[in-house]
Amino acid sequence: MKRIAVLGSGLLGGSIALAVQSRLPSVSVALWGRREQGIVDAKDQGIDVASVNLEEVVKGADIIVLASPVGAMLEILEACASSCSLEGVLVTDVGSVKMAPRDILGPLVSKLGAKYVGSHPMAGSEQAGVSSAREDLFDGAACVMTNDFDHSEEDVSVIRSMWESIGCQCYLTSSDEHDRVMARISHMPHMLASVGALVGLKDQGHGKFAGNGMRDTTRVASGHPGMWAEIFMSNRNALREPVEEAITYLREMLALLDDSSEDALVDLLAKAKHLRDDL
Repeated sequence: MKRIAVLGSGLLGGSIALAVQSRLPSVSVALWGRREQGIVDAKDQGIDVASVNLEEVVKGADIIVLASPVGAMLEILEACASSCSLEGVLVTDVGSVKMAPRDILGPLVSKLGAKYVGSHPMAGSEQAGVSSAREDLFDGAACVMTNDFDHSEEDVSVIRSMWESIGCQCYLTSSDEHDRVMARISHMPHMLASVGALVGLKDQGHGKFAGNGMRDTTRVASGHPGMWAEIFMSNRNALREPVEEAITYLREMLALLDDSSEDALVDLLAKAKHLRDDL
């Protein structure tokens, strides 16, 4: 790694730039954002090189990190290709789904002579924007990587080294398996958090009585609605099964309440406790 271009001046993009700048001092890193205010905010956070000039950020990079919403990745990469050669460049991303960027970016990356290795660092916050970026955001976070185009182990190792250098623990899988797993451990829980907020806070005046239980279980519902709607829609096929299972469990609990089946309810709650305690 000599130069990393991070394209997207949000929480993840800003945190990557800060972490690389601090922990990989021999590697130059530059951040690109669409809006001047985002660049001003990035520099206020301590990111040394940030610009709205895409060519300035990308030129000479051997790694490009697409830190934008999945729906914007193709447009951004096409703009990169129109301004400079991407021959031999390693392209990765931070998308919460992996099949969509694989299918969207794959043909273009191949045509350009670049290489795509997917990434999904499991880090973030309900806070959005580069003003919330932190150097330590990725400390201890899992980063799920994909190599659906069978690039060399050397290429994969370069991307893995970047993530590990800023604090991640990396795991390699396929895009299909990634999306199935994320539907269960990330996307469906976010959906339930949103439902919890809709039901629990239906009367907003009751919020003053809320304790840590409400705050903890609904925290991620404060995430960006547009971003999460895109994630749900991009992964809707994989989401269907765990959402149906969640509905089944809710109906089962309702039936146990109707039947006054306390012992059976204890057993179900104990099973959930055991699974959570093992996390």
